[in-house]
Amino acid sequence: MIDVRGLRKEYDGFVAVADLSFSLGEGEILGIVGPNGAGKTTTLKMIATLIKPTAGRISIAGLDPMREEIEVKRRIGFLPEESPLYEQMTVKDYLIFFAELYGLDTSEALVKIEELLDMLSLSADGKRIGDLSKGMRRKVAIIRSLINDPDLLIYDEPTSGLDPMTSQQIIEFVLQLKEEKKTIIFSAHNLHQVERICDRVMIMKNGRVVASGTIGEIRDRWGKEGYILEFRSENDPPLSSLWKENGYYRVRCNGSDELGEVTRLIIEDGGEVIRITPLTSTLEEIFLRVMDEYPVHEEMKENQAFTGNH
Repeated sequence: MIDVRGLRKEYDGFVAVADLSFSLGEGEILGIVGPNGAGKTTTLKMIATLIKPTAGRISIAGLDPMREEIEVKRRIGFLPEESPLYEQMTVKDYLIFFAELYGLDTSEALVKIEELLDMLSLSADGKRIGDLSKGMRRKVAIIRSLINDPDLLIYDEPTSGLDPMTSQQIIEFVLQLKEEKKTIIFSAHNLHQVERICDRVMIMKNGRVVASGTIGEIRDRWGKEGYILEFRSENDPPLSSLWKENGYYRVRCNGSDELGEVTRLIIEDGGEVIRITPLTSTLEEIFLRVMDEYPVHEEMKENQAFTGNH
């Protein structure tokens, strides 16, 4: 669906995004994560054809945005982190206005709008946008991004600042869009959400991709191996960092070598191993580990201050 090769953005010599490449198929979700100033928003805006890259190539459904910009824009739905809306308009009038900009017939647009309002549990009965809560406004902006039935959705922090219930509704809605074979790219700080819904993850820092792949691939590369060993013993086990739960001792082992050594000590002491449970690193744990390994370079600090890039 989308193929990006060597994407780069510079501002007067400062590198905001450096040599970014990835591919994403139909119905896949890519989550882009990173600290503020990592280059996430700049990346999304380049893909959405809102800013031109300094170098690199983007292909969307086989189309080149540089040569076929209008057709590419018709295939994209973009949601910025801050979505300015026309506050004096009612929800339906606002959405019909944008539908007509895309050339949709009003009656056809109304059917589409009602369907999307229902999917997002949003009641629009004559309500002005200016009277809506932040969560309701975000839902309106999401519906606007879908009016033209795009193939590719690009969402910048879609759940930022929302209450847990609204945030959950939006995440469930994104999963529905995936079922409809929409390809979705979004940035987020909520790593639990990313881990739950994304097929692929890209971790950015200093304008560069420092880790990418499926959740499984990232865990294999960056996850910390660990186990919980559960055992019983009549003696005081010769181990530190023990705790007791439901009548059994438990100990955490960091890696297979430590697991083997602890198991040997327990058996030699007359204990009996009951259960060994592998531990899986969360995306948040992996993210923090990656951030520690890649310090912020001084030139990138200057770049972030200069561009305000996210």
